[in-house]
Amino acid sequence: MHIAMVPLPSRPETTIMGLKCGIVGLPNVGKSTLFNCLSNAKAQAANFPFCTIEPNMGTITVPDERLNRLADLVKPQRVVPTTVEIVDIAGLVKGASKGEGLGNQFLGNIRECDAILHVLRCFDDPNVVHVDGSVDPVRDKEVIDIELQLKDLETVEARIAKVQKQATTGDKDAKKRFDLLTRIREHLLKGESARAALTVNDDMALVSEFQLLTTKPVLYVCNVDERSAKAGNAHVERVKDAVKHENAEVIMVTAAIEAEIAALDTPEERAMFLADMGLDEPGVNKLIRAAYKLLKLQTYFTAGEKEVRAWTIHQGDTGPQAAGVIHSDFEKGYIRAEVIGYDDYIKYGSESRVKEAGKLRTEGKEYVVQDGDVMHFLFNV
Repeated sequence: MHIAMVPLPSRPETTIMGLKCGIVGLPNVGKSTLFNCLSNAKAQAANFPFCTIEPNMGTITVPDERLNRLADLVKPQRVVPTTVEIVDIAGLVKGASKGEGLGNQFLGNIRECDAILHVLRCFDDPNVVHVDGSVDPVRDKEVIDIELQLKDLETVEARIAKVQKQATTGDKDAKKRFDLLTRIREHLLKGESARAALTVNDDMALVSEFQLLTTKPVLYVCNVDERSAKAGNAHVERVKDAVKHENAEVIMVTAAIEAEIAALDTPEERAMFLADMGLDEPGVNKLIRAAYKLLKLQTYFTAGEKEVRAWTIHQGDTGPQAAGVIHSDFEKGYIRAEVIGYDDYIKYGSESRVKEAGKLRTEGKEYVVQDGDVMHFLFNV
C-alpha cells in the first residue's frame, strides 16, 4: 500500500486536461500587455495592429492564499502552486471568418482553447491607435462575436448536411445531432452565440464534438485607464449592459498599471504601489481566479514535510478522479482518502491536532471532493 504523496518514478505524472485560456480582442486593445503581466513569457507590445502574429504561450501561477497559509503551518521543503496556460492570440479584424487578416489562424487558435478572455478597450488615449478609429467597446465586442458566429454557422451547416439524411431514416443518434445542430443554427442566424441555444439537458459531450467557437465560456476583460481602475467608467457600464443576458462575468484591469506592478521586485514594493492606488490586490489575480471559475475548476491540497501542493480538478470530481491528477496509478488502485477540511486544518494547526479533535475523515470512491480539501490517498497497484 502506498500513500499518494510518494511519487512513482517509473511512470509519468498525469495532469488535468487544460485550463487553456485564449486572450482575444481586436488589434491594439492591450492583449499583449496583459499577457506580459499574466505570464513569465514576454510578448512584444507595440502601438500598431498585428503586433502579435504567432500566438504566445505562457504558464501562470494561480494565486491562492490558502496554499501560503498551509505552508506556514507545515513548513515543507517546497511549495508548489497550481498553474494554468494562457495564449495570446493574434488580433482579429472584420472578415476573419472568410480568412481576412490573420483570420484562419486566429480562429484555429481559439478552437484549441478551453475558454476565452475577451479584452475590450475601455480607455480613451489619442496616443494609442484604434484599428477602427474610435473607442467603442460594444462595437468591438460585436465585431468579434459576428466573426466567431459566422465561422460556427459554416461549421454547423456542413455538419447538418452530413447527418440530415440519416436523421430521416430513423437513426436515433443522427436525429439527436440533427435536432441540436438545427437549434444552434437558428440562434446563429439571429446573431446569437451558440451557447445561447444550449440548455441544462443538452449532452455537453456531443456539443464538444462539434468544436464550435461560440460555445466556449467567455470572460469580458475591460482594459481601463488608471483613473477608472477602482470604480470603472462609462465604457465599462456599456459593456455590462451589452452582456447582461449572456450570463458572462465582466472584470476590469488596467493593463498599463499591471505591467508596472509586475516589474516591481519585492512583495513589499507591490503592496505599497497597490495601497497608493487604493487597490487590495493586482487585477490579474482577480482575472486568473475568474478564469479558473469560468472553467468550473477547483483546488485540493496535499500537505507534508516534503511538499505542500495545490492540485486542479473539475468541480464534482470524485476521490479517485482527484487522485488520478497526481498519477494514473492512484486512480486505478484507489482504496480510500484521508480528508481534512481546509478550515479545520487552519483551526487546529496541524494534522495530528486535527486527528485528536476527530476532524479527519475517511472517504471512499464515491466521495465528491470539496474545494480546499487537504487529502492523503491510499491505494494499491
